[in-house]
This record gives sequence, structure tokens and C-alpha cells, in this order.
Amino acid sequence: MTNVTVIGSQWGDEGKGKIVDWLSSRADVVVRFQGGHNAGHTLVIDEKVYKLHLLPSGIVRKGKISVIGNGVVVDPWALLSEIEEVRGQGVDISPETLKIADNCNLIMPVHAAMDEALEAARGKEKLGTTKRGIGPTYEDKVARRGIRLCDLRDPVLLKEKLNKLMVHHNALLKGLGAETIDPQDIYDQLMNIADEVLGYSTQVWKILEEARKQGKKILFEGAQGVMLDVDHGTYPFVTSSNIVAAQAASGAGVGPKAIGTVLGITKAYTTRVGTGPFPTEQENAEGERMGERGHEFGTTTGRKRRCGWFDATMVRQAVTVAGIDGIALTKLDVLDGFKELKICTGYMLNGVKLDYFPAGQKEQEMVEPVYMTLEGWSESTYGARSFSDLPAQAVKYITVIEELIGAPVFILSTSPEREDTILLKDPFYG
Repeated sequence: MTNVTVIGSQWGDEGKGKIVDWLSSRADVVVRFQGGHNAGHTLVIDEKVYKLHLLPSGIVRKGKISVIGNGVVVDPWALLSEIEEVRGQGVDISPETLKIADNCNLIMPVHAAMDEALEAARGKEKLGTTKRGIGPTYEDKVARRGIRLCDLRDPVLLKEKLNKLMVHHNALLKGLGAETIDPQDIYDQLMNIADEVLGYSTQVWKILEEARKQGKKILFEGAQGVMLDVDHGTYPFVTSSNIVAAQAASGAGVGPKAIGTVLGITKAYTTRVGTGPFPTEQENAEGERMGERGHEFGTTTGRKRRCGWFDATMVRQAVTVAGIDGIALTKLDVLDGFKELKICTGYMLNGVKLDYFPAGQKEQEMVEPVYMTLEGWSESTYGARSFSDLPAQAVKYITVIEELIGAPVFILSTSPEREDTILLKDPFYG
């Protein structure tokens, strides 16, 4: 028996919410280890839909401990709002069920203002951020001027840190033509919620170590996808944190051996929200069909997702750099009825064939995908619960993907419903 780390292998939106929820029924502890409330995980349980942004997906399961690790940046107002919303759906959330690392960095109102001002200043060169202050908060963390959850326990120190923080940000806001912000206003807002937020604060690393010693199963839940990783993604059109499995260790406060089996959530086609390179994008009827059938709109932003063919080269690269042991293949049913299906097996760049996705920004924009074509299937795979229920061509499509990416399919998802899942190998048992 081992722990499991779940990450996205593409540009996010791969269907992690359902898979994490499905796995959380087998886990004792569920941990978020990076990102912020820019993530969006949709869970469908007994026909009830939960839309989570910051809370770990295990929060909707009774008897589980949900953890927000130090690698997550937390907007305390968004957190409390989400807690109330999910409570309103009948979920019990208390300091006994939700634990937040006392050393996590907090997203302040100025961070969202900076996000907005910087995106506006970029003009046509926008990065496509969610404008929720994630990037500026990580910048402050690295620059050692961030506000941490534990700082709320010391009002005097908090006021000093806020004053120093706002000297920096107000100068930038003024230079960008945006309104400056009074640090006293932020201080007052924080003091109004400090006691409530601090009720969830604790030494997460100790809780996880105790769970490990007791032989409990821990599920580490990532947000976004490897191709949005700040080091390994389509830089600069990326998020502001590391998404690869190694981040689960540093973002939760555990040793690297504790992350266990790494499961890469992988959509049977490819989608992307916002700007940035997308070699297999289909700006045509086929892309529209994928988007309509897959209901491809962002959980967090509501933005329409760009759609395209499966990129095996990119996923193979994600498998390698992120240490993915096996994948959970999602949304296979969206491809039902396509006469032909294409899979990208490499790229052409200036007449040279590449078997990897290059790091350079210009090269990423210039590569042309090399495709192989497979026969589609007319039968429905929606709701299939065993491999024998799948059409032969669908089985072949899965097998080809496994061969091209160099990783086996552990789990196959055939609808948003939790029960419509085919387990080929249990990640908790290696």
C-alpha cells in the first residue's frame, strides 16, 4: 500500500476533480499542495454538483481529513466564502476536518489589484491569468515580503509587514496608473476574519507525519497541469508554481518518498484555456464538436476552452519530467462518433523532426504537429464500467496512447459520474 499523488499531465482541466474524489474514498487524508483558488475542480456525487476552487476534493467525503499545504497561496476571504457555500450543500467543515498550514502565504486584496493592473499593461501580450492575485502572491513569497497565515496571530508584526508590503505595491500601482491601496484598510479587513481563519491553522507537516506513521493513506491533489508548470510548461504562459509531482513533497512538508504513486490525469483529447501555444488546436468544426460535447468551459473563469487532438509527444514529456507512473484517461466518450481520430506523435520545426516539445517561446509557437490517424468508433462509450463494454477501436485508441506516452492507463473515466470508472490498476497498491 502506498500514497498517491495526482497531477494534470496537460494544460489543466483534465478532470482531476472526479478522479480525486473517486480516489478519496480509499484515502484517509487529502492534501492540496500548490496553486490557489484559480483551480477549479467539479465533483458530481449522487447528482449533486460541487465546484471547488481552494478546498481539497476530499472535503465532501465524511471521515476524511482535508489539508491545505504550505505550497498553496490562500485568499482568506475566498476560503471562508467557499466554506460557507459548500456547507450550504450539506457538507460538514470544521477545524477537525480541514487543516491549513500555518506557514502558507496569504493572497491580499492588493495582489488581485496588481494582477489586474499588470494584465491591462500587457495589452495584446496578456498571459491569460485568472486575475485572482496568485502570481503576485507567489512573487511576494519568493521576495520574502509575503504575509503568512501565522502572521495573523501577531497584530503588531502584521501591521509592520503590511506597511512594508504596500510601500512596494503602491509604487507599482501608481506607476501603472491604478489606484493605490491604504494598508490600514487591508489590516482592518484581516482583523475581522483573523480568528475564524486561524481556527483552521496548524502544523500540517506534523499531521502528515503522524498519518504516515499510523499507516494512513494520503492523497496529494495537484491543480492545473504539467504544461502550466513554471519551469516545465509553456513559459511565460504558465501558472506561478511548480505542478510536477516533486512539488507535493515541498508543498505539503513531507519527504520525497512520501508522495508514492504518481497518477497523471490525462484527457483523451487536448484543451487549453487562455493564451499560449497549442500545436494540435483545431479551430474548426472538429474542435467545436469536442468543446460542445465535453462542455469545455472553465470551472473558475467560465472561459471557453480551446480544443484539439491528443498530443502524445507533450504528454510523454510530462510523464518524464513529472515522474508519472500511470495515467487516468478521462472524457473518452467525447470522441464517440468521430470517423477519424488524430494523435500527435512529434513536431516539425524548420524542416527538422522533433520528438519533444521545445522550451523556447518562439519555437513552441512555430512547431507543426506530425499526426498518425486512427479509425474512430460509432458506438457509445458513455458510462462504460468495464473494458469489455468498449468498442474495439476505442480499445485500440487507448492502447496506442499507452505506447506513445510510455505509461499505462490505471483508470478510465467514461462520464462525470463517479461510478462510471474503469479501474485497471489501483494506484494505492503501486
